[in-house]
This record gives sequence, structure tokens and C-alpha cells, in this order.
Amino acid sequence: MSNHSLKEWVAATRYWSFPVSSMPVVATYAYLFSSHVLPVGWRSFAVFLLSVLGVVILHAAGNLLSDWADFRSGVDNERAFAVPNLVFGHFKPAEYLRMSIVLFVLGCLFGAVVVLLSAPVVLLIGAAGVLLTILYSFLKYHALGDLDIFLVFGILTVLGTSAAATGSVVWDALVLSVPLGIITVSVLHANNTVDIESDRSAGIKTFSMLIGVKASGLLYQVYMILPFACVLLAVFAGKLHPLSLLCLAAGILAWKNFVQAGQYRQKGLEALKGLDQGSAKLQLVFSGLLSVGLFIAGLV
Repeated sequence: MSNHSLKEWVAATRYWSFPVSSMPVVATYAYLFSSHVLPVGWRSFAVFLLSVLGVVILHAAGNLLSDWADFRSGVDNERAFAVPNLVFGHFKPAEYLRMSIVLFVLGCLFGAVVVLLSAPVVLLIGAAGVLLTILYSFLKYHALGDLDIFLVFGILTVLGTSAAATGSVVWDALVLSVPLGIITVSVLHANNTVDIESDRSAGIKTFSMLIGVKASGLLYQVYMILPFACVLLAVFAGKLHPLSLLCLAAGILAWKNFVQAGQYRQKGLEALKGLDQGSAKLQLVFSGLLSVGLFIAGLV
């Protein structure tokens, strides 16, 4: 591992995707603050920082493990729209695996500190999240990767953060799970859609393969609409403060992604390349604006 610089390792973790793991933590804290159930004091702040760092480190570990598994199984190859490090020999597979293990251990240590500062239930939720992260590649190869990602980053992250922050699970916080989880799933969905042909050649079966390229492109466009519809419905039902509607400004980015996905008929799969990063940017802006609105709501 010493043969590679820190910059190279950071790039290998696909750091651009980290908003999909970190921003749900931020948004959940903002929701708890707006609901006036977030404890004050150093402990709450410490748990927040440790939670963000912990989920990002575990996310990085999962990315490396996923790339290692994809290369080892032949899913990532010169024909695939793949991360080039392993395919073109910039890194050795064993290096990816070792670094993944190191990051999993480090992330779990952060999680252990969070458990000590909060509640035992966080251990159960965290363990489930780590297990699903480790099993991601296996589930992805059997068309269950999208569900896995939604459970980890939509459901478990929100519930785990609420329990870590307050000492018990805040079930009402699940109102955030669908909009945030859908955006995260759209990252994976865009990537898997581009790789349909190479994945089929590798003998795996992703959800995008099951429904086909055309339906996958349409579903991605639906994913760009649903998060905003969910927030609107939640505000209308009184489950979110009206200031949550600040996130609607992220519709500019969502519309850009929507239009790009709609160019499939003219450009083919080329139109879908880069939408995974587009979705990650949407998560950053959408969740960031949602969090700002909720934090302001907690002050008024």
C-alpha cells in the first residue's frame, strides 16, 4: 500500500460518492433539531462528527470491496465502464482488499465509540449496515443491490443516526428515508444501466438488466422526480416543516440529470454516462438545502 500516494488512495475510494452516505446523517440531525428532540451539549456534537466520519469511512471500505469483487468476478473489465485502477493494473487486487479491511476496522472503531456515547441499539443497527455493505456485491449480482443500498443509506443510516443522537430510535425520522434513499439508489442504478451489456457477459444479473435499458432510463428519470414529490407530500401531511421546501431548489440539478437520461434514444448508453456522479451531486445539494431549511425551522 506504500507504493501509492494518499491522493491516489482517496481517488480509489470514489470520494465523489461520499455525499450519499454523509448527507443523510446531516439531514437526520437537522430533522431532530427541527423537532426539538436533539440533546444539547458536547456529547451530541461529538456523536455527530463521529457518525459522519464513521459512515464515510465504511462507505469508502465498501467501495473498495465492491471494486475488488467486481474485478475478481470479471464484472469490471476493459469492455465495462469501470473504475480503471484494477482493470489496467494501477493497483493490485490484494491492495484493494487489504485497504478495504483496514477501513472497515477503522469505521467499526468509530462506530464503537458512538455506541459508547449513545445507546446499545446503535450497535445492532450499525452491525446490520456493515453486514449489508459487505454483502453488497453478492446481492448486486442477484438483482438485489438497489434494495441493499436503499436499506443501508435510506433506512439504517437515518434510524441509526436518530438513535445515536437521542439514545433511542426516532421512527418519525423515516420520513427522510424515501427521498434520500431514492437519490442514493439512483447513483447505483445509473452505473448499473451503463454496464448492462458487460454485466450480462460476466454472468451476473442486476436489477437494471432485469428491466432492460429503456425501462432503466425511464426509471432513472422517475428517481429524479420522486424525492421532491415525497418532500411535498410530507410537508402537506405535516410530517416536515414547510421550510423543508428549500430543497426544491435542487430541482435544477435533478432536471439536468432528467434531460440527460432522456437523450438515450439519440445517444444510446453514452447519454447515461456520468449520471452516477450527477446523482451524487444532487444528493449533496438536495440534502444540504433540506438540512438548512430544517435547521432554520428549529430556530424559529
